[in-house]
Formats: sequence, C-alpha cells, structure tokens
Amino acid sequence: MAISAGNDMLKQMEKIFKALGDKNRLRILNMLRDSPMCVCEITDVLSLSQSTVSGHLRVLKEAGLIEDAKDGLWVEYRLSPDEKIKKELLKIIEQAGNQDKNLEKERQLALRADRQVLCKK
Repeated sequence: MAISAGNDMLKQMEKIFKALGDKNRLRILNMLRDSPMCVCEITDVLSLSQSTVSGHLRVLKEAGLIEDAKDGLWVEYRLSPDEKIKKELLKIIEQAGNQDKNLEKERQLALRADRQVLCKK
C-alpha cells in the first residue's frame, strides 16, 4: 500500500512541476495572486488566444494549483489554498513577481481587468 501512495504522490509532483515548467502558466499564477479572474480577463492581459489560456488553466487545475468556481456567466479561476508544498511554490512565484518588472506590470493590468467589458468583445 505504501508504494501505491508514494506513486500517487510522485504523479502529483510530476503534474505540479510540469505546470510550473511553462512561462505562461507562471504568469497566470502570478496574476491570480490578488484575485480570481475569468478566461477573457487572463486572455486580455497576456495577449494570448482563449484556447491557449484555457489549455494552460487546465494544466494548472490538474496539478491542483488552481481551482475554478462558477460566478454568474463566468467561470472564475483562483489559486488553490491547499497543501503546504503548493503554498511554498506559490511564495516563490510571488517573490519572482515582485522582482520582475514585466510580471508586476501584468499583475497590475490583471487588477484592472474588467470582465464586464472584456468578455463582450
């Protein structure tokens, strides 16, 4: 039994590190530090296609780094609050975001993103 539990942990760790291995997914995690966002808000800030952003969100969700919840017409994505290792990894992303001018700029744009306007495009 212990081996199976260990394999499950390794599989989850592999998903986490795969999710963190892409610059755009790190950018998304950085933006979600402050508040939940919908796909159209993330798409606008990152200037990526909706399908690309949705794919990145799927990988982050499968890794357990984010979660989603329905909010009226939108699905909001937010950082997952669970598990110590994830919290530590997100602290590292926060530190990087605080030190990188481009990440901080995106974070500020994310704070001003308005889905009422963006999702009507």
